[in-house]
Amino acid sequence: MEEPSAANCVVPVPSTLTVVEAVEFEQVVQQKCQAQPAPETLIIDLSQTNFIDSSGLGSLVIGYRACQSRGIAMVLRGVQEQVRMVFELTSLDQLFVFEPTPAGSPVAPSQSEMRFVGLTTHPSVTSKGKRCLDIVGALVGLTITSVLSIPIVLAIKLEDGGPILFKQERCSWMGKRFYIWKFRSMVTNAEILKAQVENQVEGPLFKNENDPRITKVGRLLRRTSLDELPQFWNVLKGEMSLVGTRPPTPDEIEQYKVPEWQRLDVKPGMTGEWQVNGRSTVKKFEDVIRLDLAYQKNWSLMYDMQLIVKTVLVLFSKQAGAS
Repeated sequence: MEEPSAANCVVPVPSTLTVVEAVEFEQVVQQKCQAQPAPETLIIDLSQTNFIDSSGLGSLVIGYRACQSRGIAMVLRGVQEQVRMVFELTSLDQLFVFEPTPAGSPVAPSQSEMRFVGLTTHPSVTSKGKRCLDIVGALVGLTITSVLSIPIVLAIKLEDGGPILFKQERCSWMGKRFYIWKFRSMVTNAEILKAQVENQVEGPLFKNENDPRITKVGRLLRRTSLDELPQFWNVLKGEMSLVGTRPPTPDEIEQYKVPEWQRLDVKPGMTGEWQVNGRSTVKKFEDVIRLDLAYQKNWSLMYDMQLIVKTVLVLFSKQAGAS
C-alpha cells in the first residue's frame, strides 16, 4: 500500500458513510486541508466502503470544495461498484477524479446486490406502491393540466407576451439534478433581478412575501398553486414524487452542512409536510429540515395519501399560497 507523504495524504473511509460517519469524515478532510504544509493530493480511500447515503455524498462534495479552495487535488481510491453506481446516478462521477482500479480487483456484485447494498437510502425510494401512486396521480394531474392550461396560457401571454413555462434546475434524490417546470409567475428577467430583492428567510432558502418580480397573473397562479401543475410531468418521469420534501436549488445545496444533506434521502415532492403545515409562514431553514426529517420518519403509503388529502383541503382554504 502506498505510504502517505507530505505531497500525498490518504484518508480512509469506513464501511458505511452516513450522517455520523460523514460529519467525522468531513472534519478530518478539513483538518488535512488546513495542515501545514498542506498536501498536494488528498486520496480518499473508499476501498472498504459499501454504503453511502446523501449525507455521505454531501461530505465528499464539501471536502472536494475545501480541497479546491486550497489548490489541493482530491482523488477517490478503491471505489466499489455499488458506490460508483451512486456517483453515476447522481452525476458526481463527472465531478470527482477516480484512481484507476488495479488489476485483480474483486468481481463486481450483481445488480440486485448493488441496489440493496449501495443505493437504498429510504424505503420510499424503492416503494412500488408509491411509484404506482405517483404514476396514476401524474396522469390524472396532466389531464387536469391540459384543460386548465388554456386559460392560464392566454392570461400569461396577454399580460406580457413572455414565455409560458419557467424552467429551473433543482436537486432530486441524493442531489441528482433535474429541471423543474412551472407556469411562469414572474417577469422574464426575474433571475437577473433576484439580487435586488430582500431575502426574508433565514438560511439557504430564498423568499420574499411581496416579491416585486411576481406578475399579476403570477400572484393568482401562486395563490392557487396552479403554477405548479406542469410538475406532474416531473412526477411521471420519476424525478419527483407527488409527496416528498421541497426540491432545493443547487445554490441552496452549496450552503448545506453535512447533516442537512439528509433531506435528500427521499425524492422531492409536489407537496409534503411544508405544504400542509404553513409553508408561507416557514421562515427558518431549520424548520424546513425539521419538517423534511419528520416526513422521512413518518413515511408510509397511507401517510402519503393523508398528506395529499390535506393538501387539497389547504388549497381550498385561506392558507393556500406558494413559497
